[in-house]
Amino acid sequence: MALELPVAPKVGMVSLGCPKALVDSERILTRLRADGYTMSPDYEGADVVLVNTCGFLDSAKEESLAAIGEAIAENGRVIVTGCMGNEAEAIRARFPEVLAVTGAHQYEAVVEAVHQAAPPELGPYLDLIPQAADDRGVKLTPRHYSYLKISEGCNHSCAFCIIPQLRGKLASRRIDAVLREAEKLVASGTRELLVISQDTSAYGVDISHEPRQFHGREVRAHMTDLARELGGLRAPDGVRPWVRLHYVYPYPHVDAVIPLMADGLLTPYLDIPFQHASPSVLRAMKRPANEAKVLDRLRKWREICPDIAVRSSFVVGFPGETEADFQYLLDWLDEAQLDRVGAFRFEPVEGATANHLPGAVPEEVKEERYARIMEKTEAISAAKLAAKVGRVLPVIIDDVGEPDEDGDIGATGRSQADAPEIDGAVYLRQVDPGLVPGSIVNVLIEDADAHDLYGVVTPANNA
Repeated sequence: MALELPVAPKVGMVSLGCPKALVDSERILTRLRADGYTMSPDYEGADVVLVNTCGFLDSAKEESLAAIGEAIAENGRVIVTGCMGNEAEAIRARFPEVLAVTGAHQYEAVVEAVHQAAPPELGPYLDLIPQAADDRGVKLTPRHYSYLKISEGCNHSCAFCIIPQLRGKLASRRIDAVLREAEKLVASGTRELLVISQDTSAYGVDISHEPRQFHGREVRAHMTDLARELGGLRAPDGVRPWVRLHYVYPYPHVDAVIPLMADGLLTPYLDIPFQHASPSVLRAMKRPANEAKVLDRLRKWREICPDIAVRSSFVVGFPGETEADFQYLLDWLDEAQLDRVGAFRFEPVEGATANHLPGAVPEEVKEERYARIMEKTEAISAAKLAAKVGRVLPVIIDDVGEPDEDGDIGATGRSQADAPEIDGAVYLRQVDPGLVPGSIVNVLIEDADAHDLYGVVTPANNA
């Protein structure tokens, strides 16, 4: 008689918040899979549901609470983790039926809570470590791009932010561990690495830029060394993956990575959290007030690497922000000519020192300023994208559509100026039926609007 194996317990996952939280979710699911669990795509089939929460803004907290409520209503067996986990009492007060609450990146505690809620089936056929042949672990992103988390936490004390309270002080990963992970990702099909942390520029500061041996040479835990090593990676077919740097504070040593972009080792893209430009607002935010120097550096970066794309985000309506401060920001944006800009209205966050600052900005003023900054940045984006019409640009394919009534197939991709989910897209017409996500192709740009590009794949493509 054939041995009848017990059915492995199933885990569902709802992952909210930033890419760093998504990496946490991937690591939790990878560990659970190694313990014999399988993943459920819906509430109904799950023995337990994990909700990885975001707690950065009050609106994000409400979204997290709504997700917890939905999971309880649809399944009933819910474990909460993530940034909002430090508010366990508030979560339990609203949802007393929650099975467990753990904080951000508390992987062992989450796994233990799952073990208690839905014990794994142990035995010689099930407690082996089940892994894919390429040892990639569980991924929540498409196969062709991956987030590479290099550190956790932050040493800054920005007045509007509680990240240090949620995730602690800066804790950098070993450089050799980061590079080994990057190599495995690229070897298993990743065509784009998105380097993330709370402060990428500070990588290694907490461990005194400790050097490690990697492939017979010494490499420091430093952003510039990391960038150079990542720029040397190659896929099995010889293609150089895109390497995109996120959340880069503009420390002086950032200048050293711009030539790497000009040489094609790094994707010419920097995500820099400027947050504002007015010196008085920056001081109130407890952030460096060097906006004039930044403008000069932007000009120099563009001289070295003309195709560099710079994205940033800005807070409007911060306590004490005057109309003059806001106009200063708009004028600064005219000079900076950033490629991609996001903005959000200031929200008080429990535990942030900004909550106690004088000069609260009325909500209607926040809305009016938000509309004005978006109008300004949209006009800048439209002009920059219009200048790309007629050029041939490399584009990574994210999705290939089905044939329409005429048999034409469209596709959606991104240029090197576009990070997934936060920037624009490139829409392609009449693509080859054999085109697949992760392909990097040369595209003739035929049209543009305020956010996206439109084009066609050129005849000669090798990537």
